[in-house]
Amino acid sequence: MENRYNEKEVLALLQDKDTQKKAFSLIVKQYSEQLYWQIRRIVLSHDDANDILQNTFIKAWLNIDYFRGEAKMSTWLYRIALNECLNFTSRTKLTVPMDEESQTKADALAEDPYFTGDEIQILFQKALQTLPEKQRMVFNMKYYDDMKYEEISEIFGTSVGALKASYHHAVKKIEEYIKKNS
Repeated sequence: MENRYNEKEVLALLQDKDTQKKAFSLIVKQYSEQLYWQIRRIVLSHDDANDILQNTFIKAWLNIDYFRGEAKMSTWLYRIALNECLNFTSRTKLTVPMDEESQTKADALAEDPYFTGDEIQILFQKALQTLPEKQRMVFNMKYYDDMKYEEISEIFGTSVGALKASYHHAVKKIEEYIKKNS
């Protein structure tokens, strides 16, 4: 197998118990960074993002025999990662009141040594935190990852039209927040 990632070849390796671990390590190598950033944009904390990424790959490995290849590997992994993010955020919401949660996350981001943004980037991140969780996830996938609505639709199990509306509303809310707070 050549150095470039070839999903068909990797999926073929996954089918064989003797090469399954090697195939999975290729998947981890291929998708770790983009999944990390997708997760990080949801939870903001570097440490939490790393934990969720690890949980995502553990769940993927434990369920790899159930992956039938009907969707792309990236779609399947995004779905697992988003579910892990939802589980994480629902657990943390139990400990932080909703009104304080967005401000707490945004303040933590500004103090995070891994975040190197300027004032407008911090304001943008604060605006993102005001969005409802799923709307923020849709926005992140479209804006940051430049995913097609059809791919996002597969991940969320939602119609393309609903996703377009969700993205449009997110953009409007972000614009309003930035105008109001700058």
